Amino acid sequence: MDRAREKQAMRIWGPGGEKTEVRPLASEVPIVLEYNCVTFAVMMASETDLIDFAYGFSLTEQIIEKPDDIIYAQIKDAPKGKVAAIEINAHAFHKLEKYNRTLSGRTGCGLCGVDKLEQAIKPLSKVVSDLTIKAAAVHEAMMNIKKYQHLNKETGALHAAAFIDQNGEMIAIREDVGRHNALDKLIGHLIQNEIDPSKGAALITSRCSFEMVQKCALAGIPIIAAVSATTGLAVELAEQAGISVIAFARKDGINIVTDTEKRIL
Repeated sequence: MDRAREKQAMRIWGPGGEKTEVRPLASEVPIVLEYNCVTFAVMMASETDLIDFAYGFSLTEQIIEKPDDIIYAQIKDAPKGKVAAIEINAHAFHKLEKYNRTLSGRTGCGLCGVDKLEQAIKPLSKVVSDLTIKAAAVHEAMMNIKKYQHLNKETGALHAAAFIDQNGEMIAIREDVGRHNALDKLIGHLIQNEIDPSKGAALITSRCSFEMVQKCALAGIPIIAAVSATTGLAVELAEQAGISVIAFARKDGINIVTDTEKRIL
């Protein structure tokens, strides 16, 4: 299969008839994440914003504690995908050696390669933030998110993760075929550009599972709003970390599922 194929001729059928059109396809390729020349993970992802992905993945997998733990990161072409070659400092690499796993992930997979229960559900510290935001601002931002999803507009196959400020203004958005990847890319963008994650909310065009809450907690994002449902474990972890969770953020309103810190007005 040609992984670089970007368009496909297809038959478009409707009640009024049938036609043939050439339409764009979303990219989905293996991304090898190497730390100090040692392979740690192979994730299926879209080919955009891969440096952001490298930084965000490294933080949410707790390989690094801060951006400075990465000495450099570069993306290399490989015969069947891409390689994110990441050089980390001695302290971070020592932690990585103790991790002792190789992760092979399907698209945006959150748990492939985990061989211990404590690796699956990480203990979370409280997110420190004085952020408050109006429910109406979150709702309006989610209603407007589609106009920023340029890749999804072409293909209809990508999730998005966005970051808004306390006024609901769009600060950044990242897209990927995997919902976890999109959030990692967003987090990577925030930390590389020194954007304070405690000063805004994450919007995701997917369900809010516990891994999405974990990623926000590790990044220091105090609010996550999802277009679909959340899970019981996600709510449990959110309450532990002091994260506000919004679900079913759609045209008719939002569901404020948990807001222990009273951040949503």
